[in-house]
Amino acid sequence: MDVYVEVFGCTANKSDAALIKGLIQNSKHELVNDSNNADIIVIITCTVIDTTEQRMISQMKKYKKTGKNIIVAGCMASIQIETIIKILPDAKLLPPQYSHHILDLIENKETKFIYKNKTNYAKCYNDVIAPISISEGCMFSCTYCITSLARGKLKSFPINEIKKDVSYAVEKGCREIQLTAQDSSSYGLDIKSDLGILLKKTSEIIGDFRIRAGMMNPFTCKMNLDSIVEGFQSLKIYKFLHLPIQSGDNDILKKMKRKYNVDDVLKIIKKFKQKYPDLTISTDIIVGFPSETEDQFQNTIRIIKDIKPDITNITKFSARPFTKAKTMIGRINTDIVKNRSKKLTEICSDISYDNNKKHNGKKYNLLITEKGKNKTFVGRSENYKPVVIDKKVDLGEFVEVEIIDYAPTYLVGSII
Repeated sequence: MDVYVEVFGCTANKSDAALIKGLIQNSKHELVNDSNNADIIVIITCTVIDTTEQRMISQMKKYKKTGKNIIVAGCMASIQIETIIKILPDAKLLPPQYSHHILDLIENKETKFIYKNKTNYAKCYNDVIAPISISEGCMFSCTYCITSLARGKLKSFPINEIKKDVSYAVEKGCREIQLTAQDSSSYGLDIKSDLGILLKKTSEIIGDFRIRAGMMNPFTCKMNLDSIVEGFQSLKIYKFLHLPIQSGDNDILKKMKRKYNVDDVLKIIKKFKQKYPDLTISTDIIVGFPSETEDQFQNTIRIIKDIKPDITNITKFSARPFTKAKTMIGRINTDIVKNRSKKLTEICSDISYDNNKKHNGKKYNLLITEKGKNKTFVGRSENYKPVVIDKKVDLGEFVEVEIIDYAPTYLVGSII
């Protein structure tokens, strides 16, 4: 069978795609790069917000017209089965916990899904970036989050197995390892370990590569803060902290069931910045959560102005099915949410621009990770800043640059 795999959404989904493609690649079946040439289409779905779900529905309707056999994988296959069946009644479903069963579905085998760690499977990597799962699921149920319902409870993978996955990726030519999880700082809480230990162990692997630690919930980050901060010490670890705040108001955080407060966030960032002054900070904000007042929104603006994140991912509240937030009273008028989102976007853009300005004239060792626009290339500095260079280089190459210009979302470098 010729199989086409299409992936949407987060780094965890991309890691699942590498697993699925790897199993297909090492079977009697063939991977193809065009759905028109496929006998079977595999869609790895995302459903984190409503607009993403609508995009998934559109793709399913598009592929239904082809008459091909379709396998729907990813989060929708776990939590929104009825939605899928209405569009694709003959589709086969592959929830994310059972990605390793892909060949059973392709070959129409009668099978009972059995959970197995996603480590120890030969993955398919055809890029310099390798997304590698360190755990499955989450130990929390934030009131707005459908992903925790889709992926289940936390199951951390053993460090020795993760190290094998990283080593394999490096041997295959990958130079940026993205350790991914629903909440990376939850790693190890179920197996008496923690993210800091994992970072130390994976950074000991021989080879020229860098590691990006994934998104961390402030609640679990503060539980093992000293270890995690120390885990970032290796030169192989990007000095990049993705810490979703979601709101700068403690009452809204309680309604979200985030289990931390604003002071916790400030303490975490202070601890990291003391150790790594050039740290790049990324955060996420949900605007317009049910009952959010103007004063509470202003509290979010205050913390953003205080911590000055380099990257802020702003999402307008999206009521997801099966979540507690969907039935909460106090939904905010759409126009108010749009205005708040626009205002916060402008503030964050100004902060990002001012932050990037401070890098002008500095020198960095870039890892080239992708091709940019107009024949440029994009690399990542030691602190994961995207740097554009106007000179032909090889993907996966390390180059020394000096920063000569900047914009809100990237730096411009000249090779030294």
